[in-house]
Amino acid sequence: MRNLITRCFLLAVPFLITTLAAAQGNYNVISVNNGGTISGTVKWSGPVPHELDFPITKDPQVCEQDGKKTASLDRLIVGQDGGVANTIVYLKNISAGKSMDLPEQRRHLDQKHCRYIPHILLVPQNSALQMQSSDATLHTIHMDGAASFNLPFPFPNQITARTMATPGLVNLRCNGGHVWMNAEMMVVPHPYYAVTDESGRFEFTSVPAGTYQIVAWHEGWGLAGKEQAYDVLTEHTVQRPIFTEAKTWEKAVTVNANQPSTVSFVIGNK
Repeated sequence: MRNLITRCFLLAVPFLITTLAAAQGNYNVISVNNGGTISGTVKWSGPVPHELDFPITKDPQVCEQDGKKTASLDRLIVGQDGGVANTIVYLKNISAGKSMDLPEQRRHLDQKHCRYIPHILLVPQNSALQMQSSDATLHTIHMDGAASFNLPFPFPNQITARTMATPGLVNLRCNGGHVWMNAEMMVVPHPYYAVTDESGRFEFTSVPAGTYQIVAWHEGWGLAGKEQAYDVLTEHTVQRPIFTEAKTWEKAVTVNANQPSTVSFVIGNK
């Protein structure tokens, strides 16, 4: 069953990447006069699942914090008011608008205490992702999806950059034995993407008037099982978590000139 889940996931990833990229099409930068705004929240409904943890099986002197023997897999963060952080919200069918202005911090990845920070990355197409490690141990960043790299980080605080040429989803993981390390990157062709904050909030500004499809994408919060993985440093086989598939929700939104629009998503296990 585990092998079947793994094969199905690997078959689904290229289709998802192609679908996400094709949905955007070509985007033209124009002068946006009298643009509107779209703001809203992503909220959780129902009981909040238990946080997914994974045993720290390597480099505890680097990876353990506050004496904890486990690391959070960072898959679902629900705030006190029910807001869901780390949800990517974007306009699916926009073909023209403002120039790229995505936040710089979403295109810089650090490896700190054996975690990828930030957990969700947004990198404009044909721009560089800056990567470094703050840890005094060997990490790797293995990417699959819209980008395919396997980069070692044997020394702390040395920056490596790679240009992301293809739009779509990229999965990140460590092949250095820190099997709990995971992150997601969206390489995007236009600026109308946002990552929800700890309150589940998002906002788009300077949106041309029109009707759009707005999508909320979450990487998913379930654990489907484990798979065999290879630790390139110790040359031993280790167990890596397999996550359930990502989830999306979609709505229509109409933007009027110089007017605010509000969209709210409610997500959960149902």
